[in-house]
Amino acid sequence: MKPDIHPEYRPVVFQDTSSGESWITRSTIETEETITWEDGQEYPLAKVPISSTSHPFFTGTMTIVDTAGRVERFEKRYGKRKRQTESSEE
Repeated sequence: MKPDIHPEYRPVVFQDTSSGESWITRSTIETEETITWEDGQEYPLAKVPISSTSHPFFTGTMTIVDTAGRVERFEKRYGKRKRQTESSEE
């Protein structure tokens, strides 16, 4: 590898702002905040709005959004689309 062209790969604490969960991993992300971790050392802090600890898909709390009426509203606004039938393709 060429010297002085790669970003610093170091331990970084990621914090999910939705659930408050934190974990430490290695990253090259640039941060301005720091946090004192459980081991007493200070690490860069990267805040993320959602992660696997708070995302509904991973937590099992995902709900089905009612989409009834969306096609009807589209057709009302833009008109019905023409459907191709086998007889019209000949």
